[in-house]
Parts: sequence; C-alpha cells; structure tokens
Amino acid sequence: MGSANKPSPAAGLGMLGAGAVACAVCCAGPILGFLAATGIASVLGAVVFGSAGLVVVLAVTAVLWRRRRRRRRTQPCEPAGESGPTQVPTPRLRSHL
Repeated sequence: MGSANKPSPAAGLGMLGAGAVACAVCCAGPILGFLAATGIASVLGAVVFGSAGLVVVLAVTAVLWRRRRRRRRTQPCEPAGESGPTQVPTPRLRSHL
C-alpha cells in the first residue's frame, strides 16, 4: 500500500521538462524580438553613419572642386604664340661679412 502513494521520479522529470518547454516557448518571442530590434538598430546605425559620412565627403569634394576651378580662372594664361626659354629672375643673396 505504501508504494501506490509514492510519486515516481520519472513523473517529476516530465514536469520539469514540460516547464522548460513552456518557458522556452513563452520567452522565445521577446528574446527574438530583442535580437531583431538590436539587429535593425545596428543596420540603421550603419546606414545613418554611412550616409552622414557620404554627405561630408561630397561636401568637402564640392568645395575643393569649386576652389580649384576658381584658381584656374584667375591665373593668367600664356600667349599661344610665344614659346622658348623663359627669363627667371635670379635672387640676390645677402652676404654678411
């Protein structure tokens, strides 16, 4: 009579297994949601950072390009007919004696 009221160890493991499965099913949604949000945030961060970097590079390039074009316009051009040696003034060196 004593053995009929005694619970078997296998029944306890079955309840533990069922509890673990229930926990995994219940918590899987929020965990996967958190991981998805983290991944989406990482992708968005990379896109925003990359876009900001691209805008900065394009702005700097545009400024340098405009500056270069202005310098080319303001420099005097050499006459097309002249060719040959060019006179370069020689600098005078000061001697301290």
